[in-house]
Amino acid sequence: MEYVKSLQWRRTYVELLDQTLLPEKEVYLKIDDAASMAGAIKRLAVRGAPAIGIAAAYGLVLGAKNIPAKNFNTFNRELKKIARQLIATRPTAVNLNWAIQQLLNIANGSKNKSIEQILSALEARAGQIHQEDKILCKKIGNFGANLFNTNNVNLLTHCNAGALATGGQGTALSMIYELSRRGKTVHVFTDETRPLLQGARLTAWELQKAGIPITLICDNMAAVVLQKKKIDAIIVGADRIATNGDTANKIGTFNLALLAKTFNIPFYVAAPYSTFDLTTKSGDLIPIEERNSDEIAQIGNRRFAPEGIDIYNPAFDITPNKLITAFITDRGILKPPFS
Repeated sequence: MEYVKSLQWRRTYVELLDQTLLPEKEVYLKIDDAASMAGAIKRLAVRGAPAIGIAAAYGLVLGAKNIPAKNFNTFNRELKKIARQLIATRPTAVNLNWAIQQLLNIANGSKNKSIEQILSALEARAGQIHQEDKILCKKIGNFGANLFNTNNVNLLTHCNAGALATGGQGTALSMIYELSRRGKTVHVFTDETRPLLQGARLTAWELQKAGIPITLICDNMAAVVLQKKKIDAIIVGADRIATNGDTANKIGTFNLALLAKTFNIPFYVAAPYSTFDLTTKSGDLIPIEERNSDEIAQIGNRRFAPEGIDIYNPAFDITPNKLITAFITDRGILKPPFS
């Protein structure tokens, strides 16, 4: 089964599928410098925690290649400056910071190497992160698919945790692809995921493209769907998981976890090891990105809210660990207790 590729490394630039234009247009951007990559991440041309980690790593490589310095100290100082700019684009998704730190560690340990050698090592590590994510996604899919023994599986998902959000076939959607490959009949409900409609624009497009039966619902229909339809599980991705299992994911995830508890439906979070932040003890310490109010006030160029109205637009919420049935990871199924 083929899945869409969100980004590809072309040695002198990154080819990015501009997700802000989906599903109307499939446009690929040529990103050839760090500032352009930071802009693409900030405006969600590329999104999803693993994907922006990979994109940021490549962005740092592109930025490093444009540093004119020939001595290590000046080069490393400028590299760290570029890194800070990339990290600042999306503060909640830990994969971004994790990927950047992987490259900075290489640079910090290369004081006695030439700039050319450092550049080569940075590019190699970014490529490794990308290739590793493909493997991690596949493993997550295999472990997740093993949770479902029936021939007919009905799932509900939120936002987009598929190939568009990763370097491989996805996290939450990876097991859906794997179940289909195993000959299971899979049907997926996806909510629209306001305010930017990642479920309607991205997940629906991605799964339809892959031939997976999908039903789109409004966010406020989830309770009725769980009440009226036979839903085997809710499966979502994650942007950061604290040491105790509290999980940051797209706004609205917490709502679904509460509904899952009400209807006694398993609530699974799918994520690679790089999304687990062992430096953050609990969810209340995770920084939550707040985005532009226009994302709520208007759709496209049409405004729906009154001018001057106060708007609160957090991009993520925190699902407490007690509401999570299990984490589906590249290393197996992690069940409570989580800390």
